[in-house]
Amino acid sequence: MPRKKPFSVKQKKKQLQDKRERKRGLQDGLRSSSNSRSGSRERREEQTDTSDGESVTHQIRRLNQQPSQGLGPRVYDPNRYRLHFERDSREEVERRKRAAREQVLQPLSAEVLELDIREVYQPGSVLDFPRRPPWSYEMSKEQLMSQEERSFQEYLGKIHGAYTSEKLSYFEHNLETWRQLWRVLEMSDIVLLITDIRHPVVNFPPALYEYVTGELGLALVLVLNKVDLAPPALVVAWKHYFHQHYPQLHIVLFTSFPRDPRTPQDSGVLKKSRRRGRGWTRALGPEQLLRACEAITVGKVDLSSWREKIARDVAGATWGNGSGEEEEEEDGPVVLVEQQTDSAMEPAGPTREHYKDGVVTIGCVGFPNVGKSSLINGLVGRKVVSVSRTPGHTRYFQTYFLTPSVKLCDCPGLIFPSLLPRQLQVLAGIYPIAQIQEPYTAVGYLASRIPVQALLHLRHPEAEDPSAEHPWCAWDICEAWAEKRGYKTAKAARNDVYRAANSLLRLAVDGRLSLCFHPPGYNEQKEEQKRNHVNELQPGMSSVMKKSTNSLEILSGFLF
Repeated sequence: MPRKKPFSVKQKKKQLQDKRERKRGLQDGLRSSSNSRSGSRERREEQTDTSDGESVTHQIRRLNQQPSQGLGPRVYDPNRYRLHFERDSREEVERRKRAAREQVLQPLSAEVLELDIREVYQPGSVLDFPRRPPWSYEMSKEQLMSQEERSFQEYLGKIHGAYTSEKLSYFEHNLETWRQLWRVLEMSDIVLLITDIRHPVVNFPPALYEYVTGELGLALVLVLNKVDLAPPALVVAWKHYFHQHYPQLHIVLFTSFPRDPRTPQDSGVLKKSRRRGRGWTRALGPEQLLRACEAITVGKVDLSSWREKIARDVAGATWGNGSGEEEEEEDGPVVLVEQQTDSAMEPAGPTREHYKDGVVTIGCVGFPNVGKSSLINGLVGRKVVSVSRTPGHTRYFQTYFLTPSVKLCDCPGLIFPSLLPRQLQVLAGIYPIAQIQEPYTAVGYLASRIPVQALLHLRHPEAEDPSAEHPWCAWDICEAWAEKRGYKTAKAARNDVYRAANSLLRLAVDGRLSLCFHPPGYNEQKEEQKRNHVNELQPGMSSVMKKSTNSLEILSGFLF
């Protein structure tokens, strides 16, 4: 009997991968190399991705690949709304890796944390967002789609013609996702722009403000979300900044996960409980949002049912048992959810009736990971929308009836073009961390602005004496964190620096490594704002945020 040919585990793995590729409709052998440490293979997506805008440029990286369910023309395409970002060149990725190994990190002054919105978006430039081109009822659906595609390609061409790829931030290149925004704006009577209080100017595109308040003539409510992650003085400073520069805004402070006043501030469970347990019934900010909507509608819609619902939620709010287990409320009030299909993307009328049938429609728009879905859950009082840290989790808009006269509309997160550093976009949770090809420069960006080494009690990898001072680079921080947490590679058992870098970035996105940016001039007026913050904050919000000092002071007690 002939001897059997050896068949390794590696060969078996490749065989299974090829089999999965054939099931997805790809030709055998077209799968590209998987040498990227991030695990994101550069597939031949143009054979499976049928979304519009794919012919704009060949340098587009499509994230969050989902297996196709078939090849027929009527089969639902799960990749229709996936994220489309510009691809980084291999040379640029290698250059950043070398810089992470060689560049010594120097702590920066507090003035570096001041962000001016004019430097991020440059109002009046081509850094706009794609508008829906004019149309008429005489146009067929195919003509309308073709016109929107041409307009979108011209929009991308203007931006890439004015700025180089190195200067531009990541922004959405998928036309299907922008169509979701168009539909939400057409449906809405009031638009909520949700931002993260740690960096609100990052999430506030002035072009959208001008479009909503000017061309559409709608009221825009700015929601400063996650206020439990920032010092109270900083919250007040950002509120004054937006009031000064954008007087037509209605500003609301919100948090879906307020801190339990009965829990000690130095408790290790404190920070984790922000995303665990029954937090929806005790969200802070719904009443302030109700008052803003009452001021906008001026009696045209009966919002008494919303006020009654808030009163019921406050009366029945509990702080949970602190076990960290999320409890499901099966007997809660029914929330009508309207599943949107392709028919919902059909053209709406050029003019529409506001507050139709006595119902106010509130559209929730914003960047990924600012808490749009969590805000809806906080308003409803229980979980009705799935949430995730991964950008692009909400794929298409859905509407929810909060009360018979209040309808909420959840829009997928959209990234507008800007001149923001890409490292800051990663730390803000805008770009999926699991898809990052080179996370080390983002770690260096973080460590040069907050003392990561001291907060995490890291020991330099090359230090023999722990008390001695050694220069740190981004790679050293990742290696030291991998050593501390026990992150090892599978075969050689070396420190897994890539996993450690991802872990550090997730700590920053979750707020456990708190990187908060300031409005211009904040450091000069800091002491005066500290004295005035109590009177500025909403009743009930102040008592929670008084305990919410900078999380840098309590991080060591949380992690260890």
